[in-house]
Amino acid sequence: MPDPPNKIADIAAGRRRYSQGFLLRYRQHVAATSPRMAAFALIISIMMVVTGSLNTICAKWADSIKADGVPFNHPFLQATCMFFGEFLCLVAFFLIYAYKKYRWNSANVQGDEGTIVNISPDAQPTLPTFNPLLFYPPAFCDILGTSIMYIGLNLTTASSFQMLRGAVIIFTGLLSVGMLGTTIKPFKWFGMLFVMLGLVIVGVTDIYYDNNPLDDKNAIITGDLLIIMAQIIVAIQMVYEQKFLNQYDVPALFAVGLEGLFGMVTLSILMVPFYYIHVPRTFSTNPENRLEDVFYAWQEITEQPMIAVALTGTIISIAFFNFAGVSVTKELSATTRMVLDSVRTLVIWVVSIPLFGENFIPLQISGFALLILGTLIYNDILIGPWFRRRILPSFGDNHHSCARFWVMICGGDSELITYNDQEGQLIDDDEE
Repeated sequence: MPDPPNKIADIAAGRRRYSQGFLLRYRQHVAATSPRMAAFALIISIMMVVTGSLNTICAKWADSIKADGVPFNHPFLQATCMFFGEFLCLVAFFLIYAYKKYRWNSANVQGDEGTIVNISPDAQPTLPTFNPLLFYPPAFCDILGTSIMYIGLNLTTASSFQMLRGAVIIFTGLLSVGMLGTTIKPFKWFGMLFVMLGLVIVGVTDIYYDNNPLDDKNAIITGDLLIIMAQIIVAIQMVYEQKFLNQYDVPALFAVGLEGLFGMVTLSILMVPFYYIHVPRTFSTNPENRLEDVFYAWQEITEQPMIAVALTGTIISIAFFNFAGVSVTKELSATTRMVLDSVRTLVIWVVSIPLFGENFIPLQISGFALLILGTLIYNDILIGPWFRRRILPSFGDNHHSCARFWVMICGGDSELITYNDQEGQLIDDDEE
């Protein structure tokens, strides 16, 4: 028998009151949490920029400190310190896991007869199940890339070092085509072109406008080329991670910590054969021109304790930088992380001029601008979204083919374009 009309009306009114009450509670919750979330987002964003900038600045600071008239030149030791900082992310992960496990156990108490009381709505914290050795290939790439970059940093300026690292976009795009079968959209090629032009300007001005007679221009060229070559290895690492590791649900802090552990252990072992390898004076300033001399490094640290301060800064900054980067990606977006990384490059450039006596080269501003522009275009942050929101809707039905062409150039899927009969406009379903 169907419910009488009055009963149906009462049920509907009750549901409306429940919905209104739920919405009120939800709005109160959002009003209470939004300021805290905004403050947290601001803090981690600032932390990422500051610690990321400090990491490069501390590394260059250690290179510039002289002990007994000889600059500190130990790229492999510095790389080991960086991996130790990444290893601290693994320690942080297990501390967070232990805390979550403790909270869950406290909220899910088992009685004497196996009954469970005060059940928490959260799932029980578990460790990811996978073969940790899967992370050794990217860790090995990280070892090679980081070590080569630190050698290059010894030979060039901190600002050029940070800017030239933007070449990773070019190599990642090219390798993703060959190794992943990815189709790069035209707007990404435009972004890569701008990055390439920016790299050329930064590299050429770094050499051409160097007026210090004590600087070896061949060494500067070598340093710049080593940094760019290192980006090929970094790109291989990123493509490998995308192809093989994205299928595993591994927390980012855990992944970074594992790579740090593998890198730290491997480089510590390689220090032994490196001690017996002799290299040209350009790559080593220790008395016997060893590829890496930990004993001489310790002697320099004891004579100049500020080197230890700089190395400690490298360790702490890389740990907090990775934590902040993971938090930014999780709480905000990967796009925000890319923008903040560009801000970090600017901070390093501005700080390096007075701190390390680098020359201010106005032409490098254009190179830096092209690097940032190319990065933003490649990551579909700057031109693509603006075009799809502002220009695309103005195309009428007569310009349907033209709109598809420009969507293909500026991003978006041309197959998802539909025509709005009521408004006489083309729209891209990706932007809705």
